[in-house]
Amino acid sequence: MLRLIKFLRLAGSERWLLTKAVVLLGIARIALLMIPFRRLAPFLGTHMAESSEKDEPENREIVERVSWAVQTASRHLPGECTCLAQAIAGKSMLKLRGISSTLYFGVTKDEEQKLKAHAWLRSGDVLVTGGSDVNQFAVISNFADEKY
Repeated sequence: MLRLIKFLRLAGSERWLLTKAVVLLGIARIALLMIPFRRLAPFLGTHMAESSEKDEPENREIVERVSWAVQTASRHLPGECTCLAQAIAGKSMLKLRGISSTLYFGVTKDEEQKLKAHAWLRSGDVLVTGGSDVNQFAVISNFADEKY
């Protein structure tokens, strides 16, 4: 009940953004379960391309709001919202607003020398999803949108 009260206290634009994040996270989760990655990849952008790392001040607020919405929605949805589902949802939300981004796939080894994979999303100089520890991962693939 407390979550519902918090949700209703949000500004209308924040509720709408959070609702979009919930819907897109749901779609991303279903797509990742049902569609082979080779069929999803073309929708992620150009393979092995990168969007600009230059900060675009006019986009920064919306990029940070999308980041907030995806991370908040993923914490409150039932089941696990993987890093890849979050990155895909965030990328979709930014693409709908004409803001370019790059989705990265990286790997590292854990303490037991087992391979560990991670996905994250960057727009300009903002890490939209994936956390702050992405530097420990070696990038093995990435997808970027064409310049808008």
